[in-house]
Amino acid sequence: MAYGFLDIAVTPAVRAAQEANGAAEMWQDFKGHRAFDRFDEATRRFIEARDSFYIASTSETGWPYVQHRGGARGFLRVLDDETLAFADYRGNRQYISLGNLSVNPKASLFLMDYPNRTRLKIYARAKAYALDEDSALTQKVLGDAAPGRTERIITLHLESFDWNCPQYIVPRFTSEEIEGALQPVRSRIAELEAENEALRQRLAAKG
Repeated sequence: MAYGFLDIAVTPAVRAAQEANGAAEMWQDFKGHRAFDRFDEATRRFIEARDSFYIASTSETGWPYVQHRGGARGFLRVLDDETLAFADYRGNRQYISLGNLSVNPKASLFLMDYPNRTRLKIYARAKAYALDEDSALTQKVLGDAAPGRTERIITLHLESFDWNCPQYIVPRFTSEEIEGALQPVRSRIAELEAENEALRQRLAAKG
């Protein structure tokens, strides 16, 4: 069994860099460890809990481009154990990622869980579909929601994925997550304020 993700990532130039930095022995026999070429249930849950991801593509001139994509939790859908899909919304209309992927479908994704300091990285091949090109696919991705600003559906066929270590991931929290964490505190404050008001009323009645 090959490693999978590193089989793609480690090129001759990468091996030369490992050699130059004293890390060649660390990786030269690193095979048969794992091959993440199918999304398991835990990975599916992680993906569908994300409200954003980063996607990298490369132009025909060799320049990389990284774009942030966001939406409601679950907007990046797991169609099966090898395929992801998302609705491509109208943005600033530069279409850099779309153009890059039309000539080079290879894409790299980063999915971040900042509160839990977890990062999933994915290699995939992307393909764009017009909304009326595959009605079943559009239905799976959009459901009963109106297309709205959706211009197309983009699928991502998995090549390999892997999990990064949490080192240097700074925890960050959304307003929704902060609100959830503060709710018990706010409820307790409300209880204490009610108790204080009742005590004040009692004291006023005695006085």
